Amino acid sequence: MLTLYYGYLKNRAIMLITINSIGCAIESIYLIIFMIYAPGRARIYTAKLLAFFNLGLFGMIVLCTSLLIKQSYLRLRVVGWTCAIFSVCVFAAPLSIMRLVIKTKSVEFMPFSLSFFLTICATMWFSYGLLIDDFFVATPNILGFTFGIAQMILYIIYKDKKNVVLPELKVEDAPNGTITSIQLSTTETTGKLSTTEHNAMNQTQESKIVKGIGDAPTEAIELNV
Repeated sequence: MLTLYYGYLKNRAIMLITINSIGCAIESIYLIIFMIYAPGRARIYTAKLLAFFNLGLFGMIVLCTSLLIKQSYLRLRVVGWTCAIFSVCVFAAPLSIMRLVIKTKSVEFMPFSLSFFLTICATMWFSYGLLIDDFFVATPNILGFTFGIAQMILYIIYKDKKNVVLPELKVEDAPNGTITSIQLSTTETTGKLSTTEHNAMNQTQESKIVKGIGDAPTEAIELNV
């Protein structure tokens, strides 16, 4: 959205406006799908971030640059620097994934295609910025190209590793009805085991061995629950 605003202020920036309009549309679809299927706590957190950045911060930047800066050239430079700073933050975001890859020695959460196209995208935007002599477009993509190459190198190093990081499921994030189903299954199993124990107690000493074997699943189920 900031780059759209920058393209609006800049003359003959049809490519900036067109590409970033398509990008905003695709990202909006991603966010809608995430908000539909995300757990309740994650959905609320994401809504707060959207309200803060897309409405509050972006609105403040537009208002301040429109009302307080009267010269168009100076306004363009301020918005350009702001776009460059946020672009650097976007390109630095994969650092957390790279750290996870190094720590777990697994590329499960860093697909090669994403790193490859990130590198290609940064290269093309850097070339475009140089051709139109736009410092604010070209410079941040140097960092994007560097991180893209680093991610592909990490992928080549750890692609044959089999370590898999399983996501942790918290009780509050579990789908509705999951805990109830577990409790019902546990109750039914416990009831069956209680009946087996009652029958075993009325049998001879030989049947006590069967009872001892039947007690083992009870302990295992209690530990799992």
